[in-house]
Parts: sequence; C-alpha cells; structure tokens
Amino acid sequence: MIKMTKEFANTNLITHGGVFHADEVVATVILAKVLGSVTVCRTFKLPEEINKSAIVYDIGFGKYDHHQKGGNGSRENGVPYASAGLIWRDFGSKLVANTCNPEEVWRFVDEELIQGIDAVDNGVVPKQDLKGMSFSKCVSNFNPGWDSQEAADDAFVKACSFAEIVFDNVLANAISKAKAKSGVEEAINHSENGIMILKEFMPWQDHIFSSSNLKAESILFVVFPSNRGGYNVQAVPDAPGSMEKRKPLPEAWAGLNGQVLAEISGVKTATFCHTGRFICSAETLEDALKMARKAIEE
Repeated sequence: MIKMTKEFANTNLITHGGVFHADEVVATVILAKVLGSVTVCRTFKLPEEINKSAIVYDIGFGKYDHHQKGGNGSRENGVPYASAGLIWRDFGSKLVANTCNPEEVWRFVDEELIQGIDAVDNGVVPKQDLKGMSFSKCVSNFNPGWDSQEAADDAFVKACSFAEIVFDNVLANAISKAKAKSGVEEAINHSENGIMILKEFMPWQDHIFSSSNLKAESILFVVFPSNRGGYNVQAVPDAPGSMEKRKPLPEAWAGLNGQVLAEISGVKTATFCHTGRFICSAETLEDALKMARKAIEE
C-alpha cells in the first residue's frame, strides 16, 4: 500500500516533488512491494534533518539519486542508473528471492523494463540491444502464462482496466496538447536569437516541429516557469522524440547545482543542471535567459 504525506516525520520514503517520472514511480512501486506499506513524501527540497530510516531517492545526490555530476554509475553494458535501476539493484533481489531462478528473473526485469526507464530518464539514446517496455508489450503481459491457472477472460478484463487508464490519460494529454498550439505559435513568433519564452509551461515540442513558422527551426532553448519554483531552460531536441539536442547545455554545467553551478556558469541564481545537459534552472527569468544565452555562445 502506498500512502502520501507532506510531513517528513511521518514518512519512510522521500522523493522529489513536481512533475513525476517513470524512474521514481517504478522505484516507489518496488519499495512498496518490498516494505509492504509505505508513506511517501514528495518534496522540492530536503530538510537538514529527516527520519534516519527513510529511503531518499531521485533527490538529494545520495545513494539512490543520479543527478549529481558524473551520475551514479552505469551497468556493464553502459546504461546509466536512474533511481529505478538503483532501487532495483539493491532491493530487487528481495522480490525475486523465492522464484525458480532469482538471478535470471532479476536480470529479465532489469533488461525488459528497468534499463529502458533509466536510459530515458538520463537523456541518453537507448542502445539497439536495449529493450523498451512498450504499451503493446504491457498489455500482452496480462495474458496468463503457460503455468498460470488464471482464466483468459479474467485476464482480459484486467488488461482492459489497465488500458482504459492509459487511454484516458492519453486522450486528456492530447486535448491539453492541442489547446497549447496557439500559445506556442505565439511564443515561436516572438522568439529571438534561438530562445523561446513561455509565460507558463505548456507542451511545446510537437508544435515546434510542426510549425510552419520558419523561426521554429532556429529555436535552441525554451525558457518557462518551473512548477518547483524559478525558471527552466530546456534544450530543443534535434528531431521529434530524439534524445539528441540541437544544442546541448555546456558540459561544464552537467550535474552541478547551487553555489557551485552559479560560480561555474557565472549566473547568480543558477540552481541545477541535469547530467544529460538537456535542462537547467535558475531562480529568476532574467538569470534563466542568461543561462540560455551563455549556452548558445559556447
């Protein structure tokens, strides 16, 4: 069972707030299965003192985070760890301990699900031999296994319930994305020197690539308010769905945060730069724009 709380004293799991991603969501699921009942606190900033028994992941640059400079290790095949992989590495064996072949089962889960999640969250191009868990594969996995006694019709109903949740979310996101088109087109028209500014966050990537406005082709960075406070600077991919960027953020900024990043970048309120060099942030719009301009100049 997964419960949520805003109180650090009442939690045994702590991860980041704001937009959630597959890596910390799956990490939470794994921990809930291992620990039985968990209480999760999502936060933008860790307090100086927290419950010593709490597991902190995807935030804080600790054992189960991967945002620090240099990341937090990679597998032998080169796929870097994100929080899902770090949690699976240390806790997954407990979930598969009573299976027919624990090591093989652990490896199959890592290869077929966890590695793809980690690769995407680290902003790296998945290797050709890296398996990704597609929606079709997720649905197919509801089919009873050869050694299962579950009725196929019962499994079909469960698959439909899962698919309905996914479909409803896709439909809602499609409507939201369509509503954003006019706002993004206006921002494209007002973009200057490779920088587009959004007054509020809205889905912009598809509209940049589908826009007939020639200015869209020269946009390198998009600046918008962050739901964690301050402003984000995000690099535009070089193609729809690509992990590559038209221009990545400076290598010297990767994995830095706080005062260290401010000193290296020369931007006073710079707060964070992802190791994948596709997003960084600052406390003010003025400084976010400075970061974008500096990134273009390099």
